[in-house]
Amino acid sequence: MDPRFIDDLARRLSAAVPQGLLAVGRDLEDNFKAVLQSGLAKLDLVTRQEFDVQAGVLRRTREKLEALEAKVAALEKELRSSTGVTGSTG
Repeated sequence: MDPRFIDDLARRLSAAVPQGLLAVGRDLEDNFKAVLQSGLAKLDLVTRQEFDVQAGVLRRTREKLEALEAKVAALEKELRSSTGVTGSTG
């Protein structure tokens, strides 16, 4: 998680505090930042780059699986036609 994002979010939250509490604004901003960092650290997050890499791996794996399924189906069809067996067992 980008620290600048957390800083910006903490600033926005402290800016939303009513005007009468501005004296404690900096403390609130620091507290907001600490709470956000703690909460986000507990989440099991991955970077966009890691997600994209894993999505690519999954896509290639699916493509290979589909190719293998087609090959098995063709081999089964060939086997049935060469042995005269009809129907499928699975």
